[in-house]
Amino acid sequence: MFEVIIDKKNENQRVDKFVRKVLKNAPLSFIYKLFRKKDVKVNDKKIDIDYKLKENDVLKIYVSEQQLDDFKNKVNLKIVEFCHEIIYEDENILIINKPSGLLVHGDSKNKKETLTNDVLNYLYSKGEYDNDSYFTPAPAHRLDRNTSGIIIFGKNSAVLHDLMELLQDKSKIEKEYIALVVGNINKEGVIDAPLLKIEKLNKVVVSNDIGSKKAITKYHPYKSLKDYTLLKVNLLTGRTHQIRVHLSYINHPIVGDKKYGDIKVNKIFEEKYGLDSQFLHAYSIKFNKIDGILSYLSNKKFCANLSKKEHNIINLLSNSL
Repeated sequence: MFEVIIDKKNENQRVDKFVRKVLKNAPLSFIYKLFRKKDVKVNDKKIDIDYKLKENDVLKIYVSEQQLDDFKNKVNLKIVEFCHEIIYEDENILIINKPSGLLVHGDSKNKKETLTNDVLNYLYSKGEYDNDSYFTPAPAHRLDRNTSGIIIFGKNSAVLHDLMELLQDKSKIEKEYIALVVGNINKEGVIDAPLLKIEKLNKVVVSNDIGSKKAITKYHPYKSLKDYTLLKVNLLTGRTHQIRVHLSYINHPIVGDKKYGDIKVNKIFEEKYGLDSQFLHAYSIKFNKIDGILSYLSNKKFCANLSKKEHNIINLLSNSL
């Protein structure tokens, strides 16, 4: 039998999700069978599968020691030096400046070299996470591999849940991006164009077809750089590749964007400046008035510096004016 007292880090989550974290390698059919057979109890009472755990609840899972050992997923954690810029950290959250070229989560080709794995090793090195932890710290949102900038990790279940809800409500948290685009833009604007994801092509297009989703992007020029413009961009909706597709749609694609950009411009910037990814950076995140666990972050703003390469490109373009 497995027994644990629920701590503050793991409260407010459904009991079935918690059991799946304990028995990470167990088939879903096995998890559901445990609940059908009433082999999961809280405070020695039978509970429904959607029961939400509370602090100090005593959870018991009636499995053998062999099953428990077989179904636990041991992560290869190691003590390493953390090589990413930490913008802010406390007991609840970790805000990092993600470099371009690094995945947030693993994909089918690369499951090891990710920001999430780096963060888990960092927290393991600090003694805040290990293989016996029942909650795995995770990012509350994502950035494309080749987009740099701010990523927020939740260190416990309740905080991660709150962060995800806050990020869905654009009035609670404001995110601002910096993008270098092709062409001159002299005034601010709003792009209101629905987006449709084409799964087979792994691409997003502007479309009014069935399945498309409303997408709105605001932008305003920050600096004119001869044949290019540095923009500040705000998302009013959060769709896949939204900024990249919208700016390409108005004929001002992001410099270096291999999927939606200008091939000739991209080649020039790669050869001349060594830019091998889109010049798109998640620059800042601002918490407006918020309630709950993270209320202490109300009216606070966090910024992520551009990389040396990006700063260098801006300076070289400025000097060529």
